[in-house]
Amino acid sequence: MAYLADAVPPHCRVLILLAAFTALRFGELAALQRRDIDLEARTVSVRRSYAETRTDGLMVKAPKSAVGVRTVAFPASLVPELAHHLAEYANAGRTGLVFVGARGGVLRRNNFRRIWLRALDATGLGDVHFHDLRHTGNTLAATGGATTRELMHRMGHSSVRAALIYQHLVNGRDHQITDYVDGQIRKVKRPPQDPSGT
Repeated sequence: MAYLADAVPPHCRVLILLAAFTALRFGELAALQRRDIDLEARTVSVRRSYAETRTDGLMVKAPKSAVGVRTVAFPASLVPELAHHLAEYANAGRTGLVFVGARGGVLRRNNFRRIWLRALDATGLGDVHFHDLRHTGNTLAATGGATTRELMHRMGHSSVRAALIYQHLVNGRDHQITDYVDGQIRKVKRPPQDPSGT
């Protein structure tokens, strides 16, 4: 993740980090306002999202469902990054956009795509999509022990299906756990005694 964050222009660095560690969608990130970021509580509140269609153009809308309106925590290590970003790159005022385009307007998916493709080329990551950062965030949360309900909240989903996919992805930990237990058993296990006493 750090490679990608380092490969984009400075005004997009935190966009990459937040996408990877909060699993927010691009439209949700693009619509974030200063008032949605709480550095002290280490949370980001999702209240709206940008969507762009050929017929309607760019519009602000509510998240996909009622559960899409949510507050998600982010790692403490992002606080200095976010504080710097807000000071240097975000629009002014409580309703100022956190992430903006090169000219200070809304960060649009099509414009960001050029930045993204250059970053992929610079890092040699190949065929990776921005949405894959959301998968990374969900997988990290599942690996961290998030329950199905917690994953659903972070993802903004009302269905358990997607959350179960991420929990299934990390189910291989069952073998890691048993391997650890096996190691503990071997530490205390004595070799079998020879019944003849020789």
